[in-house]
Formats: sequence, structure tokens, C-alpha cells
Amino acid sequence: MAVEPDSAGVRFPPPFIYLGALLLGLAAERFVALHSFGIDWWLLIAMGALPFAAGAVMMLAAAGLFRRLGTNIPPSRPTTLIATTGPYRWTRNPMYLGMALIYAGLAVGFDGPIAFALLPLVLVAIQTQVIAREERYLEAKFGDDYRRYKADQKSTRLNSSHV
Repeated sequence: MAVEPDSAGVRFPPPFIYLGALLLGLAAERFVALHSFGIDWWLLIAMGALPFAAGAVMMLAAAGLFRRLGTNIPPSRPTTLIATTGPYRWTRNPMYLGMALIYAGLAVGFDGPIAFALLPLVLVAIQTQVIAREERYLEAKFGDDYRRYKADQKSTRLNSSHV
């Protein structure tokens, strides 16, 4: 994947990180004794559908907002502005949160405890290899505006936790 100079410098598309780990975990189910949650298939599908749907809605809302604002979605492309509305009022990373929810829903729905157990490793990789790069890039590009957004978001979360 070509990485533009004015970008976060993320070289590997984040959806492929989630997908690769999910497929690896589901494939491992065939070779390991622990290959099932031990729950009826219809209940697994029902339990997996909720995080899957929530994640899809969150990702679509965030991507739609980026399109309406005219900024790029891939972190390998330049960011033209800071999104602060829609799902970005609650989290700086709704697309990655959405992908994590979709991953969890699929792991449960496909009865994949190993895939589910890999999710924390995926989240560490996303945090260190994607989000950290994006945050450094946004701070360098937008300076005080981005720092203010981070501070405002943090204070909003703190105030809402005391309600």
C-alpha cells in the first residue's frame, strides 16, 4: 500500500489486521482441543449479532461523516480536518472501535473462542501501530486544535461518568 508523505504513515490497512487475526483464530480452531464456546449455535448467532450490528453502525456513521466532511478515510492518505461530531464526540477512534465490535461479534457468532482470545492482541497492535501514529500525525498537523479536541473529549468523558 502506498503511503503518502502527509499521512499518519500507517502501512498496513487496519481492517486487514482485524481480518487476518480473526481468520487465523478461526483456522486455529481446527487444530486445538478448545474449539467451541459450548453454547447452542442459535444463541451464539444472537449474541454475536448485537456487537456486529453496533460495530457496523458505528463504522458506517464514522465513514459517512468523513465523506460528508471531505476528508480521507485510510490512514495512509492525508487528513484534511479533525472530525469532532457524530461518533467522534464520544471516541477519537469510532472506526477501530466498530471494527473491534464486528470482530467480537463474528468470533462469537462463528463459535471461535481462540479468535475471540486474540482480540486483545489485535487491540494492542492497533493502538501501538495505528492509533499512536495517527495521534502523533494529527497533533503535528493540527497542533493546538487537536490537543484541545483531545482535552475537551477527555473532560466530557469524565463529566459524563459522574452523572
